[in-house]
Amino acid sequence: MSAFASFRDFYPYYLSEHRDRRCRRLHFVGSTLVLLIVLLALSSGRLVWLWLVPVVGYGFAWIGHFAFEKNRPATFRHPLYSLMGDWVMYWDVWRGKVKI
Repeated sequence: MSAFASFRDFYPYYLSEHRDRRCRRLHFVGSTLVLLIVLLALSSGRLVWLWLVPVVGYGFAWIGHFAFEKNRPATFRHPLYSLMGDWVMYWDVWRGKVKI
């Protein structure tokens, strides 16, 4: 796979790797839980709970890819763009641009 010149070039590819609604839903649930964990850890002062962030975030996403999309998560090839893509897709779901 060739490298992408920019995130703008990468994002359509990222969306194409998330065609299955169940995968997108798992991404959305995982991202929401990540935000809740961060907020709870920071507000309670129990930062030890932050270890759950990558487990929950990647766990839900990877289940979606392996169980429903039947593809390899873009994280393995494009880790930074993939992380950015997840949050842009999350925001696009809230704005109604991506359906879950």
